[in-house]
Amino acid sequence: MRLLISGGGTGGHIYPALALIEAIKQKEPDSEILYVGTHKGLESRIVPSAGVPLKTIKIQGFKRSLSLENFKTVYLFLKSVHDCKKIIRDFKPDVVVGTGGYVCGAVVYAAARMKIPTFVHEQNSVAGVTNKFLSRFVDKVGICFEDARKDFPASKVVFTGNPRAQQVAGMKDTGRLEKEYKLRKDLPTVMIFGGSRGAEGINAAALKAIPQFAKKEYQVLFVTGKVHYDKIMTKDEAKNLPDNVRIEPYIADMPAILPEVASIVGRAGATSLAEITALGIPTILIPSPYVTNDHQTKNAMSLVNKDAALMIKEKDLTADTLVRNIDEIMNDSDKRLQMSKNAKKAGIPDAANQVIKVLEDIMHK
Repeated sequence: MRLLISGGGTGGHIYPALALIEAIKQKEPDSEILYVGTHKGLESRIVPSAGVPLKTIKIQGFKRSLSLENFKTVYLFLKSVHDCKKIIRDFKPDVVVGTGGYVCGAVVYAAARMKIPTFVHEQNSVAGVTNKFLSRFVDKVGICFEDARKDFPASKVVFTGNPRAQQVAGMKDTGRLEKEYKLRKDLPTVMIFGGSRGAEGINAAALKAIPQFAKKEYQVLFVTGKVHYDKIMTKDEAKNLPDNVRIEPYIADMPAILPEVASIVGRAGATSLAEITALGIPTILIPSPYVTNDHQTKNAMSLVNKDAALMIKEKDLTADTLVRNIDEIMNDSDKRLQMSKNAKKAGIPDAANQVIKVLEDIMHK
């Protein structure tokens, strides 16, 4: 297979693309892959470090308010479509895939106009603007949440799940909690994590909860994010930590540590939920209130409604509500086990293979 793939702006678009690439390479080692992104986006760093060839185009997203900058956006889109057609002619892909972000708009649109099989993947419960636009031109649209189905032409929608799930589903306990973070193997661990940059609201509640954590029969791994760590470590609560609490700025290769945690407190991004459901981890979700169309709350409710997660709205988040919800899970092993089973049922662990099957179908239609 010759796959040209594009997605950028956030890890939520990039990591599913990389997971799909990995699955294709495992199935067809001779496959040729080309990733198209922007030189400013996260993909410019993440994709090459994954060993995937990258070409970049210059493009930007539309402003949501009336702005002269949008005229430049239109110009850059038209120019990037022209540039993408040249990339496509040179690479000669069998299929072109977009995983979201404005960069894939030009790539997938150009491919569709050139009559090349095309597919877009929507990770969230609320469709992104780019994927909505592209759905009029592509052959198929993959979704991870049933709520997203209504945003696309019904005849094109396929429920595939998130390829990231397949990438983490087989991960095993490697003992990192004990070896790297000096946590006990005989106590269950809850990890509190507000994303790669951390989240101020989650950090503030977790910090104030530390005196309460000291009395618990579980242990806490509190990951602040690098930008918040130094400030947090100056606070009284972070000094003389109880033996069952560790504070870290960042955890390299975060997914690899997930099989060792009994529960997670964190955001409700699509990639996080794919990892959580693949491994069956009971979770307390605190959706970010700062995302478009409040899609993280809708993402979270997909698990809450299946009794696979609890949810705290950020406006209701305090040290007391945080500890109360953590206790509900961590002090009841039967509840944790049932939530774990429910989480696994909510995911699609072979999602990458589901996407590959759709790609093969549209290539040979």
